[in-house]
Amino acid sequence: MPDTPGLRVLSRSDIAGVEITPAEVLDVVRGAYTALADGRSDNPRKLTVKPADGHSVAYAMLARDGVRDVVAIKTSYKYDPSHDRDAQRYYTSLTLYDDTTGLPIALMDCGRVGSLRTPAVSALLAAECAPPDSSTALVIGTGTQGREALPFLLETLPKLDRLLLSGTHPDGIASVRSTLHRHHPDRDIEIVEDLRSAAGEADVVLAVAGAGSPASVEADWLTPTALSVLVGHGIAPSTLHRADRVVATSAAQMAVTGTDMADEQGRLPPVDAELPEILAGRASGREPGDGRVFAYNSGLVVTDIALGHRLAQLAIARGLGHEVPLWQ
Repeated sequence: MPDTPGLRVLSRSDIAGVEITPAEVLDVVRGAYTALADGRSDNPRKLTVKPADGHSVAYAMLARDGVRDVVAIKTSYKYDPSHDRDAQRYYTSLTLYDDTTGLPIALMDCGRVGSLRTPAVSALLAAECAPPDSSTALVIGTGTQGREALPFLLETLPKLDRLLLSGTHPDGIASVRSTLHRHHPDRDIEIVEDLRSAAGEADVVLAVAGAGSPASVEADWLTPTALSVLVGHGIAPSTLHRADRVVATSAAQMAVTGTDMADEQGRLPPVDAELPEILAGRASGREPGDGRVFAYNSGLVVTDIALGHRLAQLAIARGLGHEVPLWQ
């Protein structure tokens, strides 16, 4: 790390060139959660601002990773006037500081961090909450999260033998297939047109569709022991309200960002367990006799810090990015 207060700037293309496996990402994210559960890290609630018409939303998130002794600030801004992929503008960045030297580490684009962290969290939820001997997974959506979902699911649920995909964008479908083949050349996806029928066959339903998606799986479409994981859109509020068990990465964040899943009175059911406590062995993702489980995947910035720091280390070791004498 530098001994003068220069700032290493890592662009989107710098980070894109860093190789990291799903197994390593899962290990980093799992460690960040257990450190939070053990009280070694701090993750305050995010700050949010958005205009009355909802055409944009911005977040600011501050946290400290007590394992790596790193403090970081993540910012996120999305301009999405019509839920149109072509019109959307989205920028997210992460600024890392070394809390042992007091020096900055890097300012980096955070897009790839989120694109890897989120499917890793979904896979960890699936490992803890899916019914035993799960064999079929259904992914709803073909955007960034849909593209990355299956390699991570196969890492934590290697017995999956049917991989179903519901999507409408040909390029997205091709990207999901290409990403899967890169990690698992011998595996392929089944494209589903009857979403209700596919949901009735799946042990794990992962909803990662965009806000404009018409997909909306209802609770009575699911198998009696299915796990449904909500990241974006694609499953209806009934999957939450009729679940036997509710798990979240953070109950506090679910209360803030999960309001579109509230009932007619604006209420959300209580969360039975949070993922950090589950991974630390102090709570359970699925109890014997549980039927359907609903899991809410919202990001915690401590996981962005851990994964962002690892990607920054790998990028800096390769000499990527450039130094900016911001404070000189």
